[in-house]
Amino acid sequence: MSVNNLRCKECSAEFELDAHYYCDRCFGPLEVRYDFSGLDPESARRRIQAGPDSIWRYSDFLPFGQPVRDALQPGLSPLVRADRLAERLGTGAEIFIKNEAANPTHSFKDRVVAVALAKAQELGYTTVACASTGNLANAVAAHAAAAGLESYVFVPSNLEEQKLLATDIYGTHLVGVKGNYDDVNRLCTQLADEKPWAFVNVNLRPYYSEGSKTLAFEAVEQLGWNLPDRVVAPVASGSLFTKIARGFEEWIEVGLVDGALPAFHGAQAAGCSPVATAFAEGSRVCRPQKPDTIAKSLAIGDPADGPYAVARATETGGSIDAVDDEEIRAGIRLLAETTGIFTETAGGVTVGVLRKLAERGELRDGEKVVVYITGEGLKTLDANRDSFSLTEIAPDPAGFEAAFGQEVHV
Repeated sequence: MSVNNLRCKECSAEFELDAHYYCDRCFGPLEVRYDFSGLDPESARRRIQAGPDSIWRYSDFLPFGQPVRDALQPGLSPLVRADRLAERLGTGAEIFIKNEAANPTHSFKDRVVAVALAKAQELGYTTVACASTGNLANAVAAHAAAAGLESYVFVPSNLEEQKLLATDIYGTHLVGVKGNYDDVNRLCTQLADEKPWAFVNVNLRPYYSEGSKTLAFEAVEQLGWNLPDRVVAPVASGSLFTKIARGFEEWIEVGLVDGALPAFHGAQAAGCSPVATAFAEGSRVCRPQKPDTIAKSLAIGDPADGPYAVARATETGGSIDAVDDEEIRAGIRLLAETTGIFTETAGGVTVGVLRKLAERGELRDGEKVVVYITGEGLKTLDANRDSFSLTEIAPDPAGFEAAFGQEVHV
C-alpha cells in the first residue's frame, strides 16, 4: 500500500501531500488517495492482528509511509452487546454499542487528532490548533501536550463548563470566541491563511478525517471479521458519518471482508439539523441553520460534509433523522439504564434516533446494528439535571424503611 496524493472529491484534480484542504480549481474538499493494488488481504489481516492495541494497528489504511510514535494510543474501544436496550426498544435486532468514551480524552476525537498531529509533525509544524465544539478541544490540547507541541484551541465562549475545564488543564491556549461554532470555524479558516500553524480540522482536514475510518475497521474486527447490517451515528459536519462508510468500503474493496455496505442512519439534533432537513426534502443542499440545541457538540449549522452524508444515507438505504432536546435527554437515560454507559448529549441524539428506527419497524430481527456513542456523559452533566433524584433519609435502618418500605435485617 502507498499513499498517493490528495484528490478533489468533486473534480478529481490531484495535489501533493501537504497542508492543503480545498481544490484550487473548483474549491471542492480534498481527500487522501491510496494505492492498494499491492496489498495482500491475508497478510494485511495478520499485520492488523499482530499490531498495537490502538488505531495504529490499521497503519496500512492511514496516510503514513513510516511507523508513527503516539504516546496516548487511542482506539480499540469496547463494542458492547446491548440486549437490555434492544428489549426496551422492542426489537429483535442485535444492538451493539461502540463506546468511544473509553478513549484517552473520552471521545472519538482522539482518533482523528492522533492522525492529524502525526501528520503535523511529519510536515514540520510545531504549533497545532483547531476550531471545536468541545471534544476536539480536549483531544487537541491533550495530544499536543503529550507530543510537546504548542497548541491553540478555539471554542464558542458559551461551551459546557466541563469541556472547558477539561481542555485548559493540558496547558493549551484556550480561546473563547463570542459566537457559535460556525463563527469559530470561520475565524480559524482565516487564521489558517495567516499563521504557520497546523489547524487539524482546517488545513489538515484531509488527514484528520482519515482517523474516523478506524471506527469501521474496529467494528468489523470485533464482529468476528463481519460487517454490521446497519450503522447509527451522529452527524455534525458529516465527516465522521462519511468516513465510517469509507472505512467499510475500503475493506470490502481490498477483500478483507465480504458483503455490502451497511445501511447508514444519521442522527442530528432538531435544533441544528441542516443535514436531516436536506434528506427529508430529497436534496443534497444543506441550507445553513442557526443552532439552538443542548447537543452543542453537534451544533454545526453549516456542515462541510453534509451533502456527502446525505448521499451515503441515500445510497445505502439508510436515513437521517432529528430528535428534540427532550428526546435527547431520554436517550441519555435509556442508554445509561440499560447498558451502564453514560453518554454526552450527542449520544442521546444517537439513541433517540435508534429509538425512532425501532418504533418505525426498520430494525429487523437478527440483524446486527452498530450504534456509535461518541463521547462521555461527564462532559455534559447539566443536560439531565432536571431529572436528578436523591432520597434523603435519617442515618438508621428505620429511616431507610420509612422511605422505601422494605424490611431491613440488622
